[in-house]
Amino acid sequence: MNQPVLLITPPFTQLNTPYPATAYLKGFLNTKGIAAHQADLGIEVTLALFSKAGLTKLFDHIERAGEQHTPNIARMVALKEDYIHTVDEVILFLQGKRPTLAHLICKREFLPEADRFAQLPDLQWAFGSMGMQDMAKHLATMYLEDLSDLIKETVDPHFGFSRYAESLARSANSFDTLYAELQQPYTFTDHILIDLLQQKMERVQPALVALSVPFPGNLYTALRCGQWIKQNYPQVKVAMGGGFANTELRSLSDGRVFDFFDFITLDDGEAPMEQLIAFVNGQIEQHELKRTFLRIGGAVSYINNRACTDYRQGQVGTPDYSDLPLDGYISAIEVINPMHSLWNDGRWNKLTMAHGCYWGKCTFCDISLDYIKNYEPIAASLLVDRMEQMIEQTGQNGFHFVDEAAPPALMKAMALEIIRRKLVVSWWANVRFERSFTRDLCLLLKASGCIAVSGGLEVASDRLLSLINKGITMAQVARVCQHFSEAGIMVHAYLMYGFPTQTAQETIDSLEMVRQLFQTGVLQSAFWHLFTMTAHSPVGLNPEKFGVKKVTELVGSFANNDIEHIDPTGADHQSFGFGLKKALLNYMHGACFDFPLQKWFDFKVPKTSVPPDYIRRAIEEPEISSGKNSKVVWLGKQPKTEAIIKSKKGVQWSVLSLTFQTKKSSFSISVDPEQGAWLAGLLPKIAVANPAQLTRQMIEADYERAGLEDFDLFWDNKPVSTLYKAGLLQV
Repeated sequence: MNQPVLLITPPFTQLNTPYPATAYLKGFLNTKGIAAHQADLGIEVTLALFSKAGLTKLFDHIERAGEQHTPNIARMVALKEDYIHTVDEVILFLQGKRPTLAHLICKREFLPEADRFAQLPDLQWAFGSMGMQDMAKHLATMYLEDLSDLIKETVDPHFGFSRYAESLARSANSFDTLYAELQQPYTFTDHILIDLLQQKMERVQPALVALSVPFPGNLYTALRCGQWIKQNYPQVKVAMGGGFANTELRSLSDGRVFDFFDFITLDDGEAPMEQLIAFVNGQIEQHELKRTFLRIGGAVSYINNRACTDYRQGQVGTPDYSDLPLDGYISAIEVINPMHSLWNDGRWNKLTMAHGCYWGKCTFCDISLDYIKNYEPIAASLLVDRMEQMIEQTGQNGFHFVDEAAPPALMKAMALEIIRRKLVVSWWANVRFERSFTRDLCLLLKASGCIAVSGGLEVASDRLLSLINKGITMAQVARVCQHFSEAGIMVHAYLMYGFPTQTAQETIDSLEMVRQLFQTGVLQSAFWHLFTMTAHSPVGLNPEKFGVKKVTELVGSFANNDIEHIDPTGADHQSFGFGLKKALLNYMHGACFDFPLQKWFDFKVPKTSVPPDYIRRAIEEPEISSGKNSKVVWLGKQPKTEAIIKSKKGVQWSVLSLTFQTKKSSFSISVDPEQGAWLAGLLPKIAVANPAQLTRQMIEADYERAGLEDFDLFWDNKPVSTLYKAGLLQV
């Protein structure tokens, strides 16, 4: 194609780091020699709006309108000079370019404060004495949220960071409301968006514009972009894809959508995008398109050329973040939650360890869709190659792996590869709390740079975990969380309430489980959300099997995914939401563990049936040692050895002392001289740099060849069993 492709993320997804879809596609198109440019209009609109020039225009617009305002908005208008004077400094601070401004912000006299500040918790309680940067980021975020309220109430009723016009798109079975809104004059924010879009179109001169819509919150702006391009560049083709289309638009039939887009693609974007480019370039026929909606003769048609196969994960290339303003993203802290802070604070390179989910059985999940059911891992060496390429390109060595659930075996292989290459990275991932995450594996992950994991604990009830087909138990979750926590890896749990047939008793028991997990220190962060029935999940496909009834069938011509349902046998689920979240906020800050659970609710709830020491007992349960085929790896330094003569009651004997140096301290063990010499000789053979890894069984055979006896007695007991502290791991 002579003219390039323009890949756009419309406002708003997240402000701290680029949403990765366009970078993934650009990386793939690089492998095909197809020129592509990309733009994140979300961050660009934000920086244009929240600037001295942007706020000056905003306040002038508000004052020219001469409308009556609420007391909060009137106060902000009166303080307009303070907002205009401070906004550039606040943005520079949130971009990491003015770190010392934190002191001024935390004094609470620099920033103007409106209604959002009235909702602040006790900041000392929330952030502690060492959290000045985080506290300042939270205050600066509240300042931006105040301005967001101002925009919403005066010039753009749909405005919201990462949730722009979300109410128009969420569960929009009909396109009518969105279509009517798009016939209205541009809002203040629309004008900024279109000005930026016009600049991109004039500079790039694309033949195809591809808009990525991962969430309901950026559908409206995607439609606005498509509308303007159609009106001003009618020869340019416009495509839309992304998570919203993949889940919501699979039964699309409203032809009006194609007044804004020429094509809508589903699922993995690489092959459909390649076919679209070839079609726009006149190289293939229309019937050769892949997983693509378009309007033919006034009716919506779906074309899926099955002869065109999808690409393997090793063929899609390395995500390419060029063109994006990587130093312009801002770190906001909206919610006082450790994992949300990690998510929104700092620039994370996004990568995927595997396509799909290796488990793929959870009954609330869209496991019938390709992005979940088609599991394909990437080789660890290729994964780390991509990490190195992205570090070189972006200058950032933080990685967020966005898998549905990262496979433990691949995490292990990747960790070993990172350590072998002496690569310095920080990374975190989503996981299942499964038994594969042993103490030693968690220590290995930590050594490679893993700082946090998030996982679906969901309902914290063994009966419901079984109904969900989660493949885990609460006792198992407790032990896995302990392994991560003791390794120094933060653990965040996604919690669910309102799963079909969940009783009030089970809801309270789930809260008690969560309380104990926090009290024992094995869980550091969590978030509750209300169960939603989706069309492509086992619950949505077979509701009668789970004891629920659909209120309505999916009959809309536009977005069809969320299904309204009733749960005849379950509790009044929504009534528990506020109390669950209030309790959780306190538990995350180490408070109120001794409060009776009833205190969190303003209605009568049952007493918990969970024993008060359930989690503690689960953690203390003796664990079965790893099997004979597990790999043994040495991450530490070679010990210093010294022969020592010991004596007791006139009896003398020889021991070999091995002294190990770790980054924090040193410690010694004393063993039989022959066993000690064998152990010292073994460690270089199992060093992480040695690609020929030995299993426990192989090591036992080597031990016996050396003429030594009772391997299990030597290996599984003190002092050798303490060497995991120095880096002797069985994974």
